[in-house]
Amino acid sequence: MATQKMLTFVSTPREMPEKRSAQDRSEDFHEIYRDFAAQKAAEQSSRCSQCGVPYCQSHCPLHNNIPDWLRLTAEGRLEEAYRVSQATNTFPEICGRICPQDRLCEGNCVIEQSGHGTVTIGAIEKYITDTAWDNGWVQAAKPAQERAESVGIIGAGPGGLAAADMLRRQGFQVTIYDRYDRAGGLMTYGIPGFKLEKDVVMRRNQLLADGGVEFVLNCNVGEDISFDAIRGKHDAVLIATGVYKTRDLDIDNADHGGVVRAIDYLTASNKVEFGDDVPDFEDGELNAKGKRVVVIGGGDTAMDCVRTAIRQGAQSVKCLYRRDRANMPGSQREVQNAEEEGVEFVWLSAPGAFTGHVTGVAAEAQERDVDGLPQIASVRIQKMRLGQPDVTGRQSPELIDGADYDEPADLVIKALGFEPEDLPKLWGVDGLEVTRWGTIKASFQTHMTSIPGVYAVGDIVRGASLVVWAIRDGREAAESIAAYLTGDARVAAE
Repeated sequence: MATQKMLTFVSTPREMPEKRSAQDRSEDFHEIYRDFAAQKAAEQSSRCSQCGVPYCQSHCPLHNNIPDWLRLTAEGRLEEAYRVSQATNTFPEICGRICPQDRLCEGNCVIEQSGHGTVTIGAIEKYITDTAWDNGWVQAAKPAQERAESVGIIGAGPGGLAAADMLRRQGFQVTIYDRYDRAGGLMTYGIPGFKLEKDVVMRRNQLLADGGVEFVLNCNVGEDISFDAIRGKHDAVLIATGVYKTRDLDIDNADHGGVVRAIDYLTASNKVEFGDDVPDFEDGELNAKGKRVVVIGGGDTAMDCVRTAIRQGAQSVKCLYRRDRANMPGSQREVQNAEEEGVEFVWLSAPGAFTGHVTGVAAEAQERDVDGLPQIASVRIQKMRLGQPDVTGRQSPELIDGADYDEPADLVIKALGFEPEDLPKLWGVDGLEVTRWGTIKASFQTHMTSIPGVYAVGDIVRGASLVVWAIRDGREAAESIAAYLTGDARVAAE
């Protein structure tokens, strides 16, 4: 058994798993980092300083016991490391792959602040649970006692799945309803395989099914089944739909052919990787092959789009963002990966209009898409500068007059973020209160909504956020639901 002493960060430099070359990884949708070898994982774990006040843990939304499982990994006690990791996180191998560690645990590592380089927490977290899967340590729920109470969960994303796992392990009967044909939400159809290979998500779905969770897929609440019907079938209901309504652009010719939503583009790409028949991909509408691609946005979804376009064989890929690199919301690691793969970032730039011409020829005379709309030919780019900070403290972008120019484009992908759908209207639900932003109003303590016995978690409460926050919400809501159903707590949203 490999045993490493701790606090070796002075003598042992930080080292990530080997990253595949940009040329190699740009040709497929496999994950870009290779796996740690056991000795290397132990060595990197031993760099942890075992802080008395572990900032890595306090800056993790799940408050994972990171120093503990790093120490166990350094000592070669991997099964114990897995048990500690799994105790606070339903999907540690997923978080290890897709969490923005540079903004969370690793970004707040004490030895990072001292100039020695952070512990590679995310890569080690992934290694621990992948090893657990390989060794059969990951087991489906086997409740000590089955309970009669049932819970209906609307949405099979990370929040809903995390809650289902917790509830099922306590013996509750759990049914998950989801609009898609596969469970996983954006983990399945939003995040590309080069960040999260789909078998990683599918094995988790299968584990839940093996543990007794029932999945009702291809089911749109409000169309295939009413919300009231779900309430009638279950003793408690959890809303974990996420947010799928995309923000739009209020500019000229926003409806041109070749201007698509990021969620549609990424979903099509992921379905193709599953081997599904996707007509909009086959006819080129949602396929970047051979095209001049412009992606609008600066978050992680935009990074997913630009890197997907590279892999589909785009002629060129440019990302427009209205602020500078230092002020973009996306992970800096993702920006670096994208640049290595050939993406060009156009900072301090915003779209002013879409045009159907290149050299003055009228849009109406140009190629049209299948719906009869003029096909995109260029983006009118407006140059910006950063002005005074707004109420959030971020500098507001200001337009530079006379600096506009046209950027040729065959495909424009709008990655501008997501907003909540109007669920009370879509579902015909009276009494389900929402905030002024359209998110569901729920108690921060119990996650119960304005309707007794109905709970809500994740993005539909928070707004678009991280997978790790949805996991936390789902786990907390499961505890509240269990208390509600067993009579230990009957607390409505404040």
